[in-house]
Amino acid sequence: MKRILLKLSGEALAGSRRFGFDEATVTVVAKQVKSLVESGVQVGIVIGGGNFWRGRTSETIDRTKADQIGMLATVMNCIYVSEIFRSVGMKTSVLTPFECGSMTKLFSKDRANKYFAHDMVVFFAGGTGHPYFSTDTATVLRAIEIEADGIYLAKAIDGVYDCDPKVNPDANKFDEVSIGEVIEKKLAVVDLTASVMCMENKIPMYVFSLNEENSIVNAVNGEFHGTKVTV
Repeated sequence: MKRILLKLSGEALAGSRRFGFDEATVTVVAKQVKSLVESGVQVGIVIGGGNFWRGRTSETIDRTKADQIGMLATVMNCIYVSEIFRSVGMKTSVLTPFECGSMTKLFSKDRANKYFAHDMVVFFAGGTGHPYFSTDTATVLRAIEIEADGIYLAKAIDGVYDCDPKVNPDANKFDEVSIGEVIEKKLAVVDLTASVMCMENKIPMYVFSLNEENSIVNAVNGEFHGTKVTV
């Protein structure tokens, strides 16, 4: 059985609104994940918080507090997306590395494995639970812990480029690139800490656009137009 860790961009989930949620976009994601689950794929999900908070751009708030706000943004995202998933007929659970009352359950590998065994989609919210670690790092950490076969990064951009395509229209996209080259050239896939963890634990990444039709299913089935990051 295949087990994947899907990282969803908070900004991508906001759709054209660029802030908050776009329910139509999230519903499309839910239906794709449901298709994967029905085919026997176990799916863990991490969601960024950028549709609500990008604290590193603020110099007036202490970094630790800014990161804590970001962690809570990811909890809100996971609770919302989890409910949309339920509305299309899936079973879900939201796990966090810190107590959130009755809203979530505390993360443990054993608990996640129990939920996977019951065909549940497991959301890993709250990052690592510590400041100075991004949701990129949380994504790789959880992927390592649950022994995922690969990390699937659904972004607002359709792959890995040699420079920012928003700045340079002549930027070249990689069909495949090694994690070593990503680190050496400082390509914007995930942050450096997450990249090194991927390299050390030999977890491949697949980077693709969330906006492309059926992109999540296609990526998991190897029929995508993004970038494979090899290890």
